[in-house]
Amino acid sequence: MHTEVFEIVVKGTLSLPLIEALEGFTVTRVEDGNTYLLGEVPDQARLQGVLAMLADLTVELISVNRVDQG
Repeated sequence: MHTEVFEIVVKGTLSLPLIEALEGFTVTRVEDGNTYLLGEVPDQARLQGVLAMLADLTVELISVNRVDQG
């Protein structure tokens, strides 16, 4: 299985329970009113699940970026 690392940027500050629900992701920084999450994603289904959870909670998505590990 090939795991990739993604950075997800959302508007606002996330609550601790929401951060904990995003298993495998950690907050790397909060700046300019945005929260930056970094985590390993084993497959597209997991990525889609995380994005769906954020959408269901009406968290505004700024960007989703694959992080080059090279």
